[in-house]
Amino acid sequence: MRVLLADDHQILRDGIRRGLESAGEDVVGEADNGEEALELVRQHRPDVVIMDLSMPVLDGVAATGRITAEHPDVKVVVLTMHDDPQRTRAALEAGAIAYLTKGTSFADVLDTLRKAVAGEEVLSPQLAASMLSVADDVPGVEDLLSERQTEILQMIADGLSTKQVARELGITQKTVHNHLNAIYRRLDTQSLTHAVLSAVRLGIIDLGDGPDEDAA
Repeated sequence: MRVLLADDHQILRDGIRRGLESAGEDVVGEADNGEEALELVRQHRPDVVIMDLSMPVLDGVAATGRITAEHPDVKVVVLTMHDDPQRTRAALEAGAIAYLTKGTSFADVLDTLRKAVAGEEVLSPQLAASMLSVADDVPGVEDLLSERQTEILQMIADGLSTKQVARELGITQKTVHNHLNAIYRRLDTQSLTHAVLSAVRLGIIDLGDGPDEDAA
């Protein structure tokens, strides 16, 4: 996994670099502002960028938007001290695939990076609950989701990855993604997070407490 670090705190970058390299991952570059991050993405084409939000020259939300627009294959994982629903939503709408606070353990950061690069979609129930407070009103839909679509979306809202959902239901991961694409069409959204929020506001699913501890 090729990782680019974008954060204006050198000490934090040093700590994450050491952790990633100890885990066998490749840090291809470091940036201390959003503009430099964009240039380094162009040069190195990393698999994933760890992006802070509060940086000089170009902030993390703007940098995320430009990176994902220019390089849709590059994943952006936000790692920031801000636990603000408005900034969370802005970062996700800019194209970030995950949003972590700096209180997150390194093991969880590494797990999120690897899942992002593997193309897995994971939604934290805490993140969804935070965003729900600022979600736009969602218009009703004529056709509710099928039983299987509802089941899959509920499992993802509970924190399971698409890989875990596939294993629990005895289906392929591709089938899970096919169901998600159908869900997006029915709820008129292209975002997993907003699909979950729409389904919650429509009363189709509930925000749970996360997956069981023995789910892996």
